Amino acid sequence: MLEIVVETETGERHVRVSAEALAGLVRRIGGEGDRFLILQRVPDLPGVFAQIWHENGGDYTVEHRDGGPDRHFTATAGLDGAVAALTGWARQDVGWDSGLPWSSLGLPPAPAVPPLDLGDADRAQLEDRVREALAGGYSSRAQLTELAEEYLVTEDSRPVSREQAAALVDRLWLERVAEQATWRGETDPERLTRAFAALEQAGITARENFTCCRTCGQAEIGGESVPGARGFVYFHSQCTDSAAAGHGLTLLYGGFDGSAETTTAIGDEVVAALAAAGLQTRWDRDPGRSITVTPLEWRRRLVG
Repeated sequence: MLEIVVETETGERHVRVSAEALAGLVRRIGGEGDRFLILQRVPDLPGVFAQIWHENGGDYTVEHRDGGPDRHFTATAGLDGAVAALTGWARQDVGWDSGLPWSSLGLPPAPAVPPLDLGDADRAQLEDRVREALAGGYSSRAQLTELAEEYLVTEDSRPVSREQAAALVDRLWLERVAEQATWRGETDPERLTRAFAALEQAGITARENFTCCRTCGQAEIGGESVPGARGFVYFHSQCTDSAAAGHGLTLLYGGFDGSAETTTAIGDEVVAALAAAGLQTRWDRDPGRSITVTPLEWRRRLVG
């Protein structure tokens, strides 16, 4: 699989696609409302992306950027050349860009971002909140930027601009990217994802970092189910924050028929799937009590 995320004009988001799937997406574009793709690396890197635009009957316009505005290039190509360029970019092949006649877009330098005008306490509070969300591992750079911009807002003050928020997030994001580069092997959150995928295949709707709280999760999980699903398991964003802080992960579960017997059976399947993935749990088989995954080292790799 290619370590990229592909976003479409139609709002689709494809994470870690195959080369064949990427080629299929390129071949698909061209019609009204479905004319471009944007590719980012996994993990997302500031100022690094590729994109392609196509309208039926015309050539493909391919662009890539590797840093600041002076490193933004464009070229036109036929279908095969466009697919080859994007696939080579995604694989980071040596000389991937040699097959197209690239030219600079000549974009002006980005304006300087003024430093944050914050006291030490506010600055520390803001950075701690962004790092907390980074440690959770589910937020994109855009979502973190919105968080940083809004976090210290009061009725009378907006002390952090969008540009300042983005600069702060990019700095902390790259710190986390460097940190996770030292991690080796499968992490506990990746084991969790593997267990949830197995539960989905077994007819249990499984969602990570789902909604903001238990009330919303219980209200919305039914809408996530497919025909034939017998039950559900999920954890919400507050559970994620707790796990990232080292307190284990709380899982909420149940049967769609509402019975205690089905809920207990779903809990048994959840515990078994987690054990098969190499994770330990604490649960007394009481259908009224949540399942806790513990001990747990929360190292979720960023995607973006």
